[in-house]
Amino acid sequence: MIRVVGFLIAAGLLALGVVWLADRPGQIAITWLGYRADTSVMVAIIAVIAIAIAAVMLWSLLRFMLRSPKLFSLAMRERKRRKGRDAISRGLIAIGAGDWRAAQRFAANAEKSLPRDPLALLLRAQTAQLNGDRAGAENAFRAMAERADTRLLGLRGLYVEAQRRNDAVAARLFAEQAAKDAPALAWAGQAVLEFRCAEGDWEGALAVLEGHRKSGMIDRAGWRRLRGVLLTARAIGAEEENRDAARGYAVDATKLAPELVPAAALAGRLLSEAGERRKAGKIIEVAWKANPHPDLAETYAHLRLADSARDRLLRVQVLARMAPGNVEGALALARAALDAREFAVARQALAPLLAEPTQRVAMLMGELEQLEGDEGRSREWMRRVLSAARDPAWTADGYVSDRWLPISPVTGRLDAFQWKVPVAELGEPTPVMIEAAAAPAELPHEVASPPLGNMTGENGGTATQSAAPPRNTAALARPTPRIAPIVPLAQIPDDPGPEPEAETDAEAAEPRPDAWQRIRQLFR
Repeated sequence: MIRVVGFLIAAGLLALGVVWLADRPGQIAITWLGYRADTSVMVAIIAVIAIAIAAVMLWSLLRFMLRSPKLFSLAMRERKRRKGRDAISRGLIAIGAGDWRAAQRFAANAEKSLPRDPLALLLRAQTAQLNGDRAGAENAFRAMAERADTRLLGLRGLYVEAQRRNDAVAARLFAEQAAKDAPALAWAGQAVLEFRCAEGDWEGALAVLEGHRKSGMIDRAGWRRLRGVLLTARAIGAEEENRDAARGYAVDATKLAPELVPAAALAGRLLSEAGERRKAGKIIEVAWKANPHPDLAETYAHLRLADSARDRLLRVQVLARMAPGNVEGALALARAALDAREFAVARQALAPLLAEPTQRVAMLMGELEQLEGDEGRSREWMRRVLSAARDPAWTADGYVSDRWLPISPVTGRLDAFQWKVPVAELGEPTPVMIEAAAAPAELPHEVASPPLGNMTGENGGTATQSAAPPRNTAALARPTPRIAPIVPLAQIPDDPGPEPEAETDAEAAEPRPDAWQRIRQLFR
């Protein structure tokens, strides 16, 4: 509306000016080279305007003729650019569809039209990955890494390719370069952290984690949890050589993550050895209220090594009342009652768990029946151990360990182990893998991942796959535990056979091996 009003006002003013000049025609005389021209003011003004317009048009035509070669070059370049962009778009669509032949053809067209374009380099790399051309993909990523605008993308691709060929040294180098160039880059920072952990360099891992906190990669709660995990790992590594330092690390870990069971159990044990039983008890009680665990109960029961079995039972009863109704509390109470030969207390603690007994419940019931002299019921409970549901265990990425580890031996992920019932696989039953005696072994490296086009992951938002963390090639800077399957025990026949002969007094006095202790070790 304002523009219309402005236009009308301007047109009115122009009309008034023309009318004013028409009412006052005047005379203009021009004499030049013996010629004389007489005209009115209005005609002179129109002539001046016409000459100006003709001059502008002549100058524009002359300028166009002078610039025509450059304009033609720009037009050809723009046409080539549009053709290259179209080839890149079609190539990315072909990669998404899995048509590597079409992708290769469009990649060649894009490289011909836009040889140094970042997207053309990315298309070439993705096409090579889709076609299985590792050398071609690596060359494309190296070309990206040499450019400032695509350096991080190139380093990411080189990191993935290094993982595919099991080159941990090169993968670590590329990740560290990317983390140095962009401290807030999530995948690079995580990879560097896990490489440090895989080497057992807990001091270096703590420094990297601190950098993550300063750059905003991790929130305060996550930082406290991971720092507690790293301090616990450091305490475990220093326990044999410097118990004072290990105790300090473990206590610091409990301050950061009071609910972390391994830190609380280790701190409680080391503090009790140093005579600080009151402090050890408080640490264990806080962790028990958050996460009841058999390791906490075991440590709490033995805070005072000189205590009798009845004293330990009283202490465990106090601990069990802090988490009423919890299964771990009942099992810890039953274990302490059996050690103290308080069979009624043990039976009362296990009674609520007999409807659906787990392996630990069946073992404790079998031991209880054996100690009370009922061999038949003891053998029945021993048979039920084999078919009972599994108890919780330290599990990470399908790997079951008899003790907590700071990183997953499968993926190298930090703080991966959880205390839970291992998930049974569908189909045919497979042996559950647990950690056996420590022995050097080479863990498998990462399986090849999909093309880079599907790995923008955390920051890109378009991908379904991100480069997995490096596998643990030197777990915890100590010999890697050997993995061995549990061999199922033979089924015990219903008919136990003839009754054994009566024992003599000498034979009864001889100590006999406790079969339940051996079974307890297997299903711990």
